[in-house]
Amino acid sequence: MSAPRLWLVRHARPEVAPGLCYGRLDVAADARHSRESARLLAQALPPRLAALHHSPLQRCELLAQDLLALRADLASKAEPRITEMDFGQWEGRAWNDIARADIDAWTTRFVHHAPGGGEPLAAMLTRVSAALDEAAAQAHAGGGDVVWITHAGVARCVHWLLTHGAARMPLSHEWPQSAPGYGAWTTVLLPLKGRPQAAPARG
Repeated sequence: MSAPRLWLVRHARPEVAPGLCYGRLDVAADARHSRESARLLAQALPPRLAALHHSPLQRCELLAQDLLALRADLASKAEPRITEMDFGQWEGRAWNDIARADIDAWTTRFVHHAPGGGEPLAAMLTRVSAALDEAAAQAHAGGGDVVWITHAGVARCVHWLLTHGAARMPLSHEWPQSAPGYGAWTTVLLPLKGRPQAAPARG
C-alpha cells in the first residue's frame, strides 16, 4: 500500500494589482477562477481524505467553500499554521516602493530578519514544520490523504523541509522558487517515519 499524500493546493488568482506585496494581507480571490479551480480539484481528489485544512485568509477560505459545495462528503477546518508569511508594514505596498536597503537587510539575514517588521522565515518554517508533522500523523491515523488549501510561501516551506529538514536554515539564494500556480496543486508523500518525500504530481 502506498504512503498517503499531502496535497498542497494554492488559492485562486488574487484580486491585487501587479507588483504588490501581499502575504498576510487578506485580499480577495477571483470568484470565477476559484469555482473553476474547485471543480478541477473536486474531480482530482480521492473519495476519502484523512483531513482537509485551509488557511484562514479569505482567498483560501473561498476555494475551500467552493470545493465543499461540490463535495458534500468533505469538511474543512481553518489552520493558522498554513497562512502566508506576514510582511508587516510592507503589506499592500508595491515592491518597487520598498527601499532597496530594506530588501538587502532581509536577504542578508534571510531567515531571522522580519521583513517589514512582520514574521521571520525561521518562525514560518517552525509553524509549517509542526503542521507537516501533524499532517503525517493525521494521514496514517485516518488512512487517507491530507489536503491543505494554502499559499505559495507555505508550499516553498514544505519543499525546503522535505529536502533539507527543519535543522538546516536556507540562505536567500537557496530558497525554492517553484510553487503551484494559482488554483493548482502539487502533492508530497507522507511516510509514517521521518520526513515526507516529494512526489511530482500536480493539477
